[in-house]
Amino acid sequence: MSEQTVVKDSFRDKVATVDKKGKRVWIFPQRPEGRLYNFRKAVTAVYLLLFFGLPFAKVNDHPLFLINILERKFILFGQIFWPQDFFIFALGMIVFIIFIALFTVVFGRVFCGWACPQTIFMEMLFRRIEYLIEGNAAQQKILAKSPWNTDKIIKRLLKWTAFWLLSFLIANTFLAYIIGVDELRKMVTEPFRQHLGSFVSLSVFTTVFFFVYLWMREQICTVICPYGRMQGVLLDRNSMIVAYDYIRGEERGKFHKNEERTNGDCIDCEQCVKVCPTGIDIRNGTQLECINCTACIDACNRMMDAVGLSQGLIRMASENNIAKKRKWILTGKMKAYSLVMCVLLGVLVWLLASRSDVGITLLRTPGQLYQEQAGNQMSNLYNYRILNKTFKEKEIVLIPENFAGTIKLIGETKLKIPKDGIVAGMMFVYLDRSSLTGRKTKLRIGVYEQGKKISTITTSFLGPFNE
Repeated sequence: MSEQTVVKDSFRDKVATVDKKGKRVWIFPQRPEGRLYNFRKAVTAVYLLLFFGLPFAKVNDHPLFLINILERKFILFGQIFWPQDFFIFALGMIVFIIFIALFTVVFGRVFCGWACPQTIFMEMLFRRIEYLIEGNAAQQKILAKSPWNTDKIIKRLLKWTAFWLLSFLIANTFLAYIIGVDELRKMVTEPFRQHLGSFVSLSVFTTVFFFVYLWMREQICTVICPYGRMQGVLLDRNSMIVAYDYIRGEERGKFHKNEERTNGDCIDCEQCVKVCPTGIDIRNGTQLECINCTACIDACNRMMDAVGLSQGLIRMASENNIAKKRKWILTGKMKAYSLVMCVLLGVLVWLLASRSDVGITLLRTPGQLYQEQAGNQMSNLYNYRILNKTFKEKEIVLIPENFAGTIKLIGETKLKIPKDGIVAGMMFVYLDRSSLTGRKTKLRIGVYEQGKKISTITTSFLGPFNE
């Protein structure tokens, strides 16, 4: 059996970043160059602008995005959401998971290489700082093996300091998404002792980010990230992935000038391996560690141009594209995922569009029965809690809909709910005895704002047992 056959049969039995003894193999990838890498830089610029800029974006002096877990308040695109809207978030998460499944079935792990925060921060920020301070891949290898002399100490201290400062900036930005930039500004300007807990949390997150980008690196993608495991289930032979055209490339062989080439187009230069941030050889086929960053495509295209061969030896394609030399097709599985996705998106849009600006909870006061009143009327005591989901003060009116009676607030004359606030209190509902339909009578109460009905409350009225 040839060495090449052995490689093809055994390459899936090991992780590229671990040797046979279980020791980590440190990756020193070459800096990519090419059309796709330039496009990635443009995508990264937009991504970073949004990531670092959104916490400062405001609509009517309120955050555009806020994920305040502590106060259980969430603002998305200027719309405020409370725990009462959690079912919308639950459906949103289901839609997001199905979207990931659909996207992976069709396009593989391209999200990992082009949009994942871990990849963008690692490859487009931290890695570029490393190139700037320690040099290219070859220089980094030499530095790693060299003794701790003055040059190495200075470069490592510079890199660690830069990594820590960038990690601190990222941690502050994440914190701004949680507590808002105004609270973050207070934390910075006010005395340290007033925000001790926040500073401890910030230090912990900074340390975690620093450790991830200094030490864990590609291990996050290959060992820890659950999405990397999902692709093994979701990918099929029709999924678009970064693929090596083995039909065109094999048998591979070195390139020699003025030769009449009888081998495949792969010149075995291993440039695709040298630029890979996870250390794999894409020529071995689809692998768990491949994040579809497309660095190998740029490297291969550059070498094909250098030797006068056609580009596309490594390209975005499905296994069936290459094996059967056919165009990409939309399979039944992809159509099914798309249909489910469209249905869920429609339901989600409907829920968001029909969501009321006011959330009302009306419950009969515990331990209280009915009260007999003058004029052949009965009354029940209720507790109400009204939540204003907007940034404008609201005044609402409660009007009986399916019963003859009145509603009287206790201690209040009007229901005014402050912006982004909650009002709680008690009220009596008076009902004509003739309107009772049994021990419990179903009531509907309309909620009106400026004469326009915005919601309906349903509750029950407790009356006497029928004699």
